[in-house]
Amino acid sequence: MDKNSKISRDSLLYDLIKNKTLYIMILPVTLYFIIFSYWPMYGVQIAFKNFNAAKGIMGSPWVGFYHFERFFHSYHFVNLIRNTITLSVYQLIASFPAPIILALLLNEVTNSKFKRVVQTVTYAPHFLSTVVIAGMLTTFLSPRTGIVNHLIEALGGERIYFMGEPFWFKHVYVWSGVWQHTGWNAIIYLATLTSVDQQLHEAAIIDGANKIQRIWYINIPTIMPTAIILLILNLGQVMNVGFEKVFLLQNDLNMKSSDVISTYVYRMGLLGAQYSFSAAVGLFNSVINFILIIIVNYISRKVSEVSLW
Repeated sequence: MDKNSKISRDSLLYDLIKNKTLYIMILPVTLYFIIFSYWPMYGVQIAFKNFNAAKGIMGSPWVGFYHFERFFHSYHFVNLIRNTITLSVYQLIASFPAPIILALLLNEVTNSKFKRVVQTVTYAPHFLSTVVIAGMLTTFLSPRTGIVNHLIEALGGERIYFMGEPFWFKHVYVWSGVWQHTGWNAIIYLATLTSVDQQLHEAAIIDGANKIQRIWYINIPTIMPTAIILLILNLGQVMNVGFEKVFLLQNDLNMKSSDVISTYVYRMGLLGAQYSFSAAVGLFNSVINFILIIIVNYISRKVSEVSLW
């Protein structure tokens, strides 16, 4: 009798033996998350302690929610929350529809050579490092030598110090991100559109539907489940604004608009050596994101029956 037949087909052991190749393939990824994501959570407890490097994590005294209360009552709290949410929501509103629109447009292009050129041009910025992007923005938007200000002046306007005015920081940050990532983010929607049954389009054409109607009633419903899943994931990261780009574009003049939770944690934790306080701020940020993704997933499941779980 086969060894597997002695094991209940409903048991976990039977599933492990039957699909051992798949489990072996996923093992490295599982180990990666355990080692680099879950195991470091052991150090989260310093948010509730007055951490002393000489005493270590276990030897440092407990202070409860002292650091959280200190953050909630700090002068920077309101400004940090406002900047983080405003920048993140603005980025979501501007960047989320862009790849969907690009994918829908590219899907209608019949000239394959032109389509490949457009895809290459729009994908390329994604592979530029954040440091390069920040350097390009600083150079192009320079008030003295920047090409943008030369164009503004040539058109009769006055030069603008984009990187030194708080008003312009959010616009520069968000729209440079749209330019950099729209092409790359459109790939998943293009892949989804390849699953559309062409017979649907043929039937719609026979019924007299024009191109706009076919996009609206066939293509958009096809990519909607994918778009909803990605929207849930993005809404769950509302409190996370990328540190690197904000930090590289930040200066004393635009600090009022550019100071977000991630840069504040960096200043207090690494520069100020206030490890427990910065850990508390970071934990608060993560908890808010966790709650948001739970709420958004619940609403999506009730409204559209599409959810992560």
